[in-house]
Amino acid sequence: MNGGGGLISQAASAAAGETPGQAGVPRRLGDTAGYLLAKAGGRAIRDLNRALEPFGLRSRHYGVLAAAAEYGGLSQREMGALLAIDPSAIVALVDDLERAGLVRRELPPGDRRTRLIVTTGEGHAALARARELSAAVDSELLAPLTGAERAALLDLLRRIIAGPSQTARSETGPP
Repeated sequence: MNGGGGLISQAASAAAGETPGQAGVPRRLGDTAGYLLAKAGGRAIRDLNRALEPFGLRSRHYGVLAAAAEYGGLSQREMGALLAIDPSAIVALVDDLERAGLVRRELPPGDRRTRLIVTTGEGHAALARARELSAAVDSELLAPLTGAERAALLDLLRRIIAGPSQTARSETGPP
């Protein structure tokens, strides 16, 4: 018997009509956008996390740091909504970044309950390094693609993330 269940897995795949596709992906899964996007996204996140690890950061820290720098003082609630991260997770991420001296929480004028997340000088320096690492990870991840294919992929991903536009809905009728 195969210790990893490989024979059983192969038999189950064959019974389901799935034959191994490219890179060991069952063909039926390899033909679905959701599965392929998840696999590519998982690889990108793993690679980015590995690159950021020596600096005590992970991809979610990078996202919070980048958003804090770009928007210059969002509340934790706004940050969570912007990045689609649960509010309790945002609190933990901001706590980590604050302990590292990369962000600070500030009181906005006239509101003693809300705290705005602001990037520190150290945070800006860490963000610059994280951006370099992210670009290197992207470059390696997208190495099989030409420049035009990379640009097209990014455009397509942005469109998928944005969802159907009002124009597309009006052309096809109500949802």
